[in-house]
Amino acid sequence: MYKEYGISEELLKLAEETEIEVKEEFKKIDKVCEYNSLKVLNAFREFNISDMHFGSTTGYGYGDVGRDTIEKVFAKVLGAEDSLVRGQFISGTHALTVALFAFLRPGDTLLSIAGKPYDTLDSVIGIEENPSSLKVFGIKYEQIDLIDNEFDTKAIVDRVKLGNVKLIEIQRSRGYSLRNSIGIEKVQNIIKEIRKVNKEVIIMIDNCYCEFVGTKEPLEVGADIIVGSLIKNLGGGIAPNGAYIAGRKDLVELAAERLTSPGLGKEVGPTLGINKQILQGLFFAPSVVASSLKTAVFASRILEKLGYNPSPKYNEKRADIVQTIAFGEKEALIKYCQGIQMGSPVDSNSIPEPWDMPGYRRPSNNGSRSIYTRIFNRIIL
Repeated sequence: MYKEYGISEELLKLAEETEIEVKEEFKKIDKVCEYNSLKVLNAFREFNISDMHFGSTTGYGYGDVGRDTIEKVFAKVLGAEDSLVRGQFISGTHALTVALFAFLRPGDTLLSIAGKPYDTLDSVIGIEENPSSLKVFGIKYEQIDLIDNEFDTKAIVDRVKLGNVKLIEIQRSRGYSLRNSIGIEKVQNIIKEIRKVNKEVIIMIDNCYCEFVGTKEPLEVGADIIVGSLIKNLGGGIAPNGAYIAGRKDLVELAAERLTSPGLGKEVGPTLGINKQILQGLFFAPSVVASSLKTAVFASRILEKLGYNPSPKYNEKRADIVQTIAFGEKEALIKYCQGIQMGSPVDSNSIPEPWDMPGYRRPSNNGSRSIYTRIFNRIIL
């Protein structure tokens, strides 16, 4: 019955077998979705979301009650004292950049304890020379790599004991690497160890791709500040752009003054008609994340049965919505991405080709990864 849609009997049989195998994983995802949906619903009810919050402001954006209430809702959902949720953020990288420049001063040290962050932060940090980097402003950078996908606790504690570390950054998602993503339990454990020797250091979590994958967020296990993108999980595929910074009130205010201007902070910033989309996106985010996870679980299992090497495996515990697939050769990856595009509802007649995205040092022709298509899950060669 599916032949008219280009689905072979062989593939249909494989999909039906896989559907049975992943059934228990789907049940776990549904339970998390149910919990997070109630969390969001209760936040909407607590702050009496109504039509007036869907309004728009232009110009300076003074007195935008919708914007201000959205930030209260996000803070509640994420377990934060305050949050900054703005369309003026163009990406997660932008929000991370604003946060780093807001919290760090000349002479401070930034320590990444999950290895090197995303390539897009290389120019921000100064790993790649750039006249606007943190390095140019006298801010030092150090990193401690994971060992077998675990925090190197001894090295981290020993370094923190030495002092002169202002901010510790943890990127939870695997991003473009083949390491495992970092679960909330591991984040909680390493924060406890850090706090034993330093209670003042700022612990900042890059939470992109990780929101609503579990029932707890990093602020609920001791982090000071978290950063994420509305183009990913919390936007629910509805928010047209934007990002958030949430956590301690004093840190959120510093970030707001870096995004806008000292003395203005959160009081300005027009919403330009996207309040309703941001709220809709957040409301649907738990179910959209659940759908993404189910897609990842299903794809992981069916591709494993076809002889590929996916990570994580379909029944491994997940910390983000990223699914990687090791194809082993560039052309196989390109054909896979082109096949996905051909089956898409929009631009199915387009054929994607690798290209060099701004912010990424490695060229697209070196076979290192796919950088030309983003769907629910990231595909890595």
